[in-house]
Amino acid sequence: MTLDDFLNGSWTVRDLRAGPFRDCIDLYASRLRKDGYSTVTARYSVRIVNCFIQWMIRHRFDRGDISGQLVDRFFRDEDRGCGLSGGDPAAIGRFLEVVREAGIVAPAAPRLLGPPDHILERYRAYLDHRLGLNARSCAAYTKFTRPFLRDMTITDPDDFARLTTADVLGYVERRARDASAATAVAMCSRLRSFLRYLHVEGLIEHDLAACVPSVKKWRFTALPTYLSAAQLEQVLQHCDRSTASGRRDYAVLLLLSRLGLRAQEVATLTLDDIDWRAGQFRIRGKGRQPAIMPLPPDVGAAIAAYLQSGRPASGHRQLFLKAYPPHSGFPPATGIRDIAARALRRAGIGDIAHRGSHIFRHSLATELLGSGAALTQISQILRHRDHNTTRIYAKVDLASLRTLSLPWPGAVQ
Repeated sequence: MTLDDFLNGSWTVRDLRAGPFRDCIDLYASRLRKDGYSTVTARYSVRIVNCFIQWMIRHRFDRGDISGQLVDRFFRDEDRGCGLSGGDPAAIGRFLEVVREAGIVAPAAPRLLGPPDHILERYRAYLDHRLGLNARSCAAYTKFTRPFLRDMTITDPDDFARLTTADVLGYVERRARDASAATAVAMCSRLRSFLRYLHVEGLIEHDLAACVPSVKKWRFTALPTYLSAAQLEQVLQHCDRSTASGRRDYAVLLLLSRLGLRAQEVATLTLDDIDWRAGQFRIRGKGRQPAIMPLPPDVGAAIAAYLQSGRPASGHRQLFLKAYPPHSGFPPATGIRDIAARALRRAGIGDIAHRGSHIFRHSLATELLGSGAALTQISQILRHRDHNTTRIYAKVDLASLRTLSLPWPGAVQ
């Protein structure tokens, strides 16, 4: 049975269309069609929406009373008239979103922002427009700033004038004890950025960023985790390219392993970024730095196969979409990391320290080094802004390292 057959033949849908919520259910059915939900999902969705509407009728609520609070009350009511399953809150959430978009009920009340929120919003705008950070980085910076405002009892921009060096040092000492070295380093870095912002904006007289101490954390102490050529081939072979999601995952993994792209760079690729005639594509690199990358034949063929027989019909311009409705693009980085982690599990590769998408970038660098590429060449291919980042791969160049080793004292001459 197709989705249209179900929506046109369901007695539940017919009863709802004959009642006071007829326009609501028509809009909901259109959303289910637009987002490409399966008949099974639509059946469960209609069931819970019908239960919600019948509950409203019994309690004499009008459709104008629909709100997030009313939905919460429905789910709390043990006498709601139906059982619940895991996807029911999402189904009701879609229904609420549909009637709000149509103007049938009032939009959700905006969250009231307090003084700290306004301060953080101005700081976020500074990071965005002045420093060019992406939304994810801006969120990371403001996340570390909010506890500082709370501990310093900052409720108004004028309160910053009373900040002292002792206040900053005391905050760092308290917070650094409760976190790992990596978190403490990140906290100090974000705090320096925020204090520099306050000084630039004239909210503090002296640049207090200089008084934030450094937390000792040795860089580049760990060996990069990488896959051997055999392991990488094993991962690619375990992609089931007879399915839509398998074709998508295969194309994603080739971009990660053949070109060393970062997860966020893959997630933000759009259909407009690919120049098929020139055999190249455009990416948005770290720090919003654009770059033009070559499109190798095998990578291009994998992307074309996904576009022809895998990518769902969607108005979204992102190249890679979620396999299940609604067919939207992946959130930056996290969705691509999940694809990589699942691929490693499918291939039975578990004896590695890191199981995210970055292992494919490390693997490419290690392979290039083994084939004789210089560190400067690898730095250019991976688009490292800091050459020290590339030098970590010298640790896995065992052939070169052996030439530097000294004779063992007392060894056989």
